[in-house]
Amino acid sequence: MADQMGHMPRGPGRIFKAAKWSWQGLRAAWLYESSFRLEVCLFVVLAPLALWLGQTPVEQVLLIGSMLLVLAMELANSAIEAVIERYGPEYHVLAGRAKDMGSAAVFVLMMNVLLCWGLILVPRLL
Repeated sequence: MADQMGHMPRGPGRIFKAAKWSWQGLRAAWLYESSFRLEVCLFVVLAPLALWLGQTPVEQVLLIGSMLLVLAMELANSAIEAVIERYGPEYHVLAGRAKDMGSAAVFVLMMNVLLCWGLILVPRLL
């Protein structure tokens, strides 16, 4: 949906509001989503390790960025699940499919983390 002034660039006030809403989303994910909390804890442990193990800035970005993608998709998956739960607890095949696909997207990005870390770090061990 376009804002009231069309597609004009956002001013500082709008940017502040957007940042506030983003912070509220992160806080809600932390409070209500155990998977998100686990992934944040893993990120806090692995990000410094990635900075230490990555030999170039590109390697560091790949190691850390792959983990950030998991966090972002976990947020999207949680949003999908929240919208589905909003409409009631009864099972619907499309609701189940949407939740499964959101979970699969998180899984694919977790495999991406393993791929990035493996391709960067395993050759050093051999």
